[in-house]
Amino acid sequence: MRRAGMRHARWAGLILAALPLLAGCKGFWSAPSTGTNFSLSGSPTSLSISPGATSGNTSTISVTPANSFTGTVDLTCSVSGPTSATSPTTCGLSSTSVDITGTTAMTATLTATTTTTTTAGAYTITVSGTSGSETETTTVCAVVTSGTCSGTAGTSGFFYVLSNSSIAGYTTSSSALTAISGSSYSVSGASAIAVAPSGTFLYVASVGNGIVLYTINSTTGALTQGNAIFGDSASGALQIDPSGKWLLDASLAGNGTLTAYPITSSGAQDTTRAVQQVFPAGNAIQEMAISPNGALISVALGSTGTQSFSFNANSNTPIGTGGSLITKPAGPVGQGAAISVAIDPQSRLLYIGELAAFTSNTNSGALRVFTITTDSSGASSLSELSASPYAPLGTDPHAILPDATGKFVYVASFQTGSAGAITGYSVATTALTQIGTTVSTGTQPYGLAEDSTDSFVLVVNNQGTVPLDAYTFDSTTVGQLDPASVSGSLASNPIAIVAIPKQ
Repeated sequence: MRRAGMRHARWAGLILAALPLLAGCKGFWSAPSTGTNFSLSGSPTSLSISPGATSGNTSTISVTPANSFTGTVDLTCSVSGPTSATSPTTCGLSSTSVDITGTTAMTATLTATTTTTTTAGAYTITVSGTSGSETETTTVCAVVTSGTCSGTAGTSGFFYVLSNSSIAGYTTSSSALTAISGSSYSVSGASAIAVAPSGTFLYVASVGNGIVLYTINSTTGALTQGNAIFGDSASGALQIDPSGKWLLDASLAGNGTLTAYPITSSGAQDTTRAVQQVFPAGNAIQEMAISPNGALISVALGSTGTQSFSFNANSNTPIGTGGSLITKPAGPVGQGAAISVAIDPQSRLLYIGELAAFTSNTNSGALRVFTITTDSSGASSLSELSASPYAPLGTDPHAILPDATGKFVYVASFQTGSAGAITGYSVATTALTQIGTTVSTGTQPYGLAEDSTDSFVLVVNNQGTVPLDAYTFDSTTVGQLDPASVSGSLASNPIAIVAIPKQ
């Protein structure tokens, strides 16, 4: 079983001559962005019901604010289904409006109603939320007896998979993996990837070639390489702040460097503004995350621990200095390390994946969870949940995925042997509760993403014969992942995956 430093064997030979202290690299998943002022999502996104059923026929509709939005969002629903259906499925909402007064998502219950004579088949329920001139939608699939909903089963948004030598874009349709036009694109010694919150461009870091900008075709998902090439040739993790004003680069160079590059709306470097650099407590860069409210950056630094910095996108020096350090686990000496990090969509919780965090079991990985409190000055403080750390199945928790609603979080871990595992938890601000059973992945799962339709959770596996696994959300056990059959070829030994964010 590899430890944190060993993960860099994929490309260490390419950089050793230029960087003797190679210690970490990895792409990461960036939490999906919301709409302009709010977004809608359903949980679960699919229902499997019998005609006339009075249970198992509801979905929670969450209205999640963004950009400091407050106000009333009016909710409506409509149903489309089989032509000439008898007693077709109808829909109703427990509340036809929700009031957004802060950063917390508000909810309503969607109910799909059938009778004993309702025609079997798949019904697509569209829920719309309107405030002023803005309307956002989400869909829930209601399958009566049997059927498949178009757009909610078997079809995904665009996502991009990074290997050492290529980046390739894909989508799924009718459970078949389809490469985006022009894929794959050659990359030499790739180390990290990030997609913009707008979904219009992404960055790929590679050894010796710096950080390269690609624009994304909104219709086809095809990539076009841009002219902007940033200077760092030892990037370990990338992120773009939610405002789209800064590219953040956590570098292995020297003793470790965290750089904020000012960027324009098209993703190119903004030469009218200065670049800022600060120096983390170590150079064993593993992953980096920024909170959706743009107030906090956290960097996993291997055996050094996890360091967090305040952030203000409107400042000319956006990264706050003197970031707080969460030390490595209290496990066996020399074996603890922070290897993954994520922040939930409501900026409430910081998640850290660690090695050997339990003194009673040196082979157990852990998920540590901290509440985030941001004061009026923008400074954030962290407080670990009393039940933390949690023990997901597996040894090396290399990827953490909070779902788009923030109600669930998934942890992908290596296991001793061949298959990896994903453990899911339902989320409250005071505790996590494991969901159902873990699901198996391929060997050494390295990255997780949720696609923009909220239909699939995708995992890339760095070793073995199954580089990509896909999962859908169970219609009975809320938050449980069900393996989905997605056929097609994918480059071997992927190291990261990102998906176009939900808009």
